[in-house]
Amino acid sequence: MNQTYTLTEKIRQIFIMLIPILITQLGMFSMVFFNTIMSGKYDATNLAGVAIGSSIWNPIFTGLSGILLAVSPIAAQYFGEKRNKEVSSVVTNGIYLACAIGFLVIILGFFLLDPILNKMNLSSSVQETAHDYLIGLSYGIIPLFIFNVFRSFIYALGKTRVVMVILILALPINFFLNYVLIFGKWWFPELGGSGGGYATAFTFWFILGMTAFIIKTQEIFSSYVSFTNFKEFSLDKCIEIIKIGVPMGLSIFFETSMFAVVTILISKFNIATIAAYQSAMNIVSFLYMIPISISMAQTVLVGYEVGAQRYKDAKIYSWLGIYLSMLSALGTGLFVVLFRYEIAGLYSNETAVIQLTAQFLIYALFFQLSDSIQVTAQGALRGYKDVNIAFVMTLIAYWVICLPVGYFLAHHTTLGAIGYWIGLTVGLLAAGICLSIRLIYIQKRKYKSVKIEAVV
Repeated sequence: MNQTYTLTEKIRQIFIMLIPILITQLGMFSMVFFNTIMSGKYDATNLAGVAIGSSIWNPIFTGLSGILLAVSPIAAQYFGEKRNKEVSSVVTNGIYLACAIGFLVIILGFFLLDPILNKMNLSSSVQETAHDYLIGLSYGIIPLFIFNVFRSFIYALGKTRVVMVILILALPINFFLNYVLIFGKWWFPELGGSGGGYATAFTFWFILGMTAFIIKTQEIFSSYVSFTNFKEFSLDKCIEIIKIGVPMGLSIFFETSMFAVVTILISKFNIATIAAYQSAMNIVSFLYMIPISISMAQTVLVGYEVGAQRYKDAKIYSWLGIYLSMLSALGTGLFVVLFRYEIAGLYSNETAVIQLTAQFLIYALFFQLSDSIQVTAQGALRGYKDVNIAFVMTLIAYWVICLPVGYFLAHHTTLGAIGYWIGLTVGLLAAGICLSIRLIYIQKRKYKSVKIEAVV
C-alpha cells in the first residue's frame, strides 16, 4: 500500500485492494455454492439437510473467525506506524488463538451437535444429512481458522492478490471433490449432501498448505512470520487481538445467527419452502460478497491511514466504500429481480421450489441495499478499531428488530415466509443508519483531535 493524494488515486487503490479480495470471497463462497447446487440437484431432502447444517455452522465459523480477523486492522495500523516487529507478534499470537479456538469448537461439537439437531424436530433424513455434513466439515476447522489469520496478515500488507491466486487454484479441487463425493462417481462413495462437508474440509487443508508455503518462501512475508517466531508467545498481544476481535466476532455472530434462526424457523414449513429459502438466501449471500469485500478493503485502508495519522484520507476511504457498495447492490439487485426465474432454475428441478425461490428474490433488491450500507459502515469503523458500540448497535438491530418483525409478519399476517425477508430488510436498514451515524461521530472526533494537535 502507498499513500494517495487525489480522489482518483484513492479510487484506484480501493479497486487494487478490492478486486482480489472479491475474487477470494467469491472463491470461498463458491465452496458453499457448489455444496448447495449439487445437493439440490441430488434431491430436495439433501438440500434441506445442507441448509440446516450450514445454518448451524455459519454463525459459529463467522463469529469465531471474526475474532481472528482483528489481526487485519491491528496489523494494518502497526504497518502504517512502521512498527514491523509488532506486526510479526500479532500474527504469531493470532495463530495460537486460531488453534485454541479450533480445538474448542471440535470439543463442544462432539457433545452438543446431536442435542441441537434433536431439538429441531427435523425429519430423520434431513437430520442425518445435516449431522453428516457437519461431521465432514469439522475435519477442516483448524486449518480454516489458521488460514484466516494468514489471510488477515496478507491483507494488512496490501498483498491481496496472493490469497486470490490460492483460492483460484483450490476451486477446481473443491468442485471435483463435491461432485464425486455427493454423487458417488468413479471409485468414491455416494454420500449425498454430506459429501460436500468432506470436500470442503479437504480443500481447507490444501488452502492452508499453499498459504503457509508462500509465506515461508516469499521474503516480504517471511520477514514477519517464521518458525522461530512461534516461540514468542505474548499474552498482551493475545489480549489485544481479543479486545478488538471479540466485539467484531460477536457482531458477525449475531448477524449470522439471526439468519440461522430464520432458517430454523422456516424449517417448520414444508421441504419446498426450506429449499426455496435456502436457494434464495444462497443467491443473495453470493452477491453479498461484493459489499463484504469492499468492507474488508475499507478496514485495511482506513486502518493503514489512521496508523499513519492521515485522518482525512481515512474518512474519504470510508465513504467511498459505502457509496461503491450501495451502487453495486442496486445493480445486482435489479439483475436478480429481472432474471429471478432463470436464476431459481439453477438450484432445483422442482417447479414448486423454483416458484417459491423466484418469489423470495423479489425482495432481494431492498435487502441488498440495506445490507450493503451496514456492512461497509462496520468495515470503516473496524479500521478505526471502534468496535464496541457497533456491536451493541448490530445486536439491537438484528435481535430486537429483525427477528421480532419477521416473526410477526410471517406468523400473524398472510405473508408467510416472505415476512422474514421483510423483517431482515428492516433490521439491516436500521443497523446501516445507526452505524453510519456512529462513523460520522468517530470521524469528527478524530479530525478534531488532529486540528487541535496542529494548533498546539
